[in-house]
Amino acid sequence: MTRKPSRQIVMGQALGCIQVDESTVAIKENFGKYDDVLGPGFHFMPCCFGSQLAGYLSLRVQQLDIRCESKTKDNVFVTLVASIQYRALADKAADAFYKLSNTKEQIQAYVFDVIRATVPTLELDQVFEQKTEIAKTVGKQLTKAMSLYGYEIVETLIVDVEPDDQVKSSMNEINAAIACILTDH
Repeated sequence: MTRKPSRQIVMGQALGCIQVDESTVAIKENFGKYDDVLGPGFHFMPCCFGSQLAGYLSLRVQQLDIRCESKTKDNVFVTLVASIQYRALADKAADAFYKLSNTKEQIQAYVFDVIRATVPTLELDQVFEQKTEIAKTVGKQLTKAMSLYGYEIVETLIVDVEPDDQVKSSMNEINAAIACILTDH
């Protein structure tokens, strides 16, 4: 999210000038205290008056893929892969910049919490059938939690459900046996 000013930006800032790129905002501080959010474009910010650039915040949509292992109601271990698309909100840029030190870890913690609360109430077949409902539940909880920190959850998807390797192998053997029986009749 944030990045340290490059040498070129520091030189421009020493002269009192900064440039903020499109889809980005800059956080301005005055004597170390939050002062303003600067939108894209050219800004005059004289350091002799205590103004300094604290950092940048991207407003672009970002994606985070999260793998979470859980146990189903019928005692099968599964790994769900959730894909979360999120972005910082321009009107809440100060919250997004200052309130969280690691956005990705915070999102991951909420996703783990929801998945590990939901999947144990379902059997393996239900997990596959209810991927969309699980994604909606994750999205709803994330939206509520992350809006407090200046972030919008754009989309939440459960892109994969992977049973334990032994379960996959057993399921393949059962399907092969069923196919064999059906072809003999």
